Amino acid sequence: MPRPILATIHTAALAHNLARARRAAIDSRVWAVVKANAYGHGIERVFEPFRAADGFALLDLAEAERVRALGWRGPVLLLEGVFEPRDLELCSRLDLWHTVHCDEQIDMLAAHKTQVPQRVFLKLNSGMNRLGFAPERFRAAWTRLNALPQVDEITLMTHFSDADGPRGVAHQLEAFERVTRDLPGERSIANSAATLRHAGTTRADWVRPGILLYGSAPDFPEHDAAHWQLQPAMTLSTRLLSVQTLQAGDTIGYGSRFTAEGPITIGVAAVGYADGYPRHCDTGTPVLVDGVRTRMVGRVSMDMITVDLTPVPQARFGSEVTLWGRASNGTVLPIDDVARAAGTVGYELMCAVAPRVPVAVD
Repeated sequence: MPRPILATIHTAALAHNLARARRAAIDSRVWAVVKANAYGHGIERVFEPFRAADGFALLDLAEAERVRALGWRGPVLLLEGVFEPRDLELCSRLDLWHTVHCDEQIDMLAAHKTQVPQRVFLKLNSGMNRLGFAPERFRAAWTRLNALPQVDEITLMTHFSDADGPRGVAHQLEAFERVTRDLPGERSIANSAATLRHAGTTRADWVRPGILLYGSAPDFPEHDAAHWQLQPAMTLSTRLLSVQTLQAGDTIGYGSRFTAEGPITIGVAAVGYADGYPRHCDTGTPVLVDGVRTRMVGRVSMDMITVDLTPVPQARFGSEVTLWGRASNGTVLPIDDVARAAGTVGYELMCAVAPRVPVAVD
């Protein structure tokens, strides 16, 4: 019998979340962002529910090859563009669109020999200060790209740093509109948070939802997934492999991080940091046992955690434990709740599920 831990990918939830993005971005085309192996869900597993997207946006050529191998013939966008000149050969062969964010990438295009000009997304650094041309250099980059026979259409893009928070998007939107005002071409500016929170001001030809497609709220904790009508696309579950009764003064686990104040029943669940469950979770991190919300107690071990069974006195060996996602009885433990207890974000938990965890598709 295999160890009982399992990650389940919910295809109906993925399709629902994509439809939710469409409703928020009326009249815009939608990229399904599947970088980082579809945020840990697996490109091959999300492909069918994401077929309704207008294109797939991802990070590297290997991911692009996988999408093409699945039969996708529509647009595929490399969000960071190419990394070396020979990458452009594969862009030509696979018909990939790619981001241009620096002079070196324009140099590569200028030297690239191709019979078919390529579609590029020219990125403006409007305030994120990671990738992209500064406002004072953007138009010169556009002029240079536009003169190249290797380049077909140029889409204008930027990325928001604060769409999920109080600062908002106005300062970056103003910079983008000022620099691109009379330039031709389509626009792509909205990420998940902008798509949901700032649809009225950031709507453009393309939106780029990522985390919302997988059921995590992009502006948590201000809003949760339920507020945005998102459904969890991944459930990480396991089972109890032991039940222990402790007395006052008994401690649990490495470092004796939890001391019982009185009699308490605890369950030992088959999941640990080697499965991708964050080691820095501490007492109080929420879990579901038989669909009932309770808490983890003590320190996360490599292969086990311990949970307080006080709210679930009927729990026993083999009882279902839901680390995040949807329990068998329909109760949902949002991944964002667990991420907050771990001092991180839902993105990291999704991407960090270890290869040793079996995956099922419902």
